[in-house]
Amino acid sequence: MRNLDMTALRSFVAVADHGGVTRAAGVLNFTQSAVSMQLKRLEEMLGIDLLDRSNRKIALTPSGEQLLGYARRIIDMNDEAMSRLTSEVFEGQVVIGVPHDIVYPVIPRVLQRFNAEFPRMKVQLISAYTSKLKADFARGLADVILTTEAAPDADAEVLDERPMCWVGAPGGTAWRQRPLRYASARTCIFRAEAIRALEQAGIDWESAVETEQDRTVEATISADLAVCAMIEGTEPPQLARVEHGGELPTLGMQKICMYSQDRGAGQVLERLTGLLRAGFTGGESLNRPALREVGRVTA
Repeated sequence: MRNLDMTALRSFVAVADHGGVTRAAGVLNFTQSAVSMQLKRLEEMLGIDLLDRSNRKIALTPSGEQLLGYARRIIDMNDEAMSRLTSEVFEGQVVIGVPHDIVYPVIPRVLQRFNAEFPRMKVQLISAYTSKLKADFARGLADVILTTEAAPDADAEVLDERPMCWVGAPGGTAWRQRPLRYASARTCIFRAEAIRALEQAGIDWESAVETEQDRTVEATISADLAVCAMIEGTEPPQLARVEHGGELPTLGMQKICMYSQDRGAGQVLERLTGLLRAGFTGGESLNRPALREVGRVTA
């Protein structure tokens, strides 16, 4: 297996960018003979001519033009990896708030990818209801929050819009009971809409729990003692969508939104929001690294 030499590639790119060996040597802090030697070494390794030396001004051959694009990408990846893994400029902390019901499956993948790209950055994940997350965000306590709301604020970025669905125990029958037992925390943003839909459909209901804890709600539902409303596709593995065949009312749509503010994380925050955006829209695979130049973190 043959490997391209980084010093030789840097010399080649410098000559291409600055139009000659003399200027490239000054930029690289090499002697002219050292730069020429690196170019010769690269040509001998590849067995091709990279520079057209027939004129006074050095020009790239077709093979040299082809290599130039590869060389820039190889150097960029090398420098990005070295800076992110060894430099202190990427140290700091970002705080992200996410409602409990949309943590899975996107957030673990986003955080894993973000940690791989910025291993020295600390991420504090806060899980709370949309109303509390927005209050904390307004107080400057978070860098980025996700929310679930039908009518977001003007400064929100809508990542996705999905229908609501009824959720119960897998194979459960609680949804057939009347009055229908409904389970949710008191501050759940979906509670009012679900109850309104039941009342408009003439379905008697009663509250199954009095709690602020999502775990209590999920335990009640998974025991087939109640149902709840969730955004389609966000139900945890121990629960399932209710196939009610129209016996329960249709629920509305909910938007998954993102709010962000720069509290000192700079372009690192841009990368985090980009990963969140990709996670919910599918715009970029979270299983491979992205080539991106990222700035200094002062947090």
